[in-house]
Formats: sequence, structure tokens, C-alpha cells
Amino acid sequence: MAPKLLLLDEPTAGTGREETARLVRLLRRLKGRFPIMLVEHDMTAVFALADRISVLIYGRILASGLPDQMRADPRVIAAYLGDEME
Repeated sequence: MAPKLLLLDEPTAGTGREETARLVRLLRRLKGRFPIMLVEHDMTAVFALADRISVLIYGRILASGLPDQMRADPRVIAAYLGDEME
């Protein structure tokens, strides 16, 4: 098969740390071969994989940009990251 895009909706949902780590490693390898759109709440996985992040709140884009920009955005921190970043 030769997909034009991999669209993944919360692939780490229900996985433990080890499974998530294996999945992130697999997706990193696939990232070099296929474009990937990832919908995910596991911010560790998001930051490990994403080249660009759009943060949605109630179906609207709150912020969009590079991972380092999202880590530093006070709106993103308040909405999703909270104390994780401290």
C-alpha cells in the first residue's frame, strides 16, 4: 500500500508508557515516509512527533505554530500543559 496521508486519531489512547514509547518510535520512522496528521491529547507524544502543532479548544484553533512556540504560549500552557511545563 502507498498511502498519501496517515490520519491518526489519538493512537496512544489507552496505552501505557512503554507502548506509547514504541508507538512514538514507529511513527518517527513513518514520518520520514508519509505525511502524518495526528490528533492527540498525550502532549509528550505530540512534542516528540510534531513539526507543527495546532491547539484546538471547543473546535476552534487557539494557537498554531512550531512546538517550541506552543510550549511557550501562555494560552496553550493554561489550556493543556498546566504544571507539566514547570
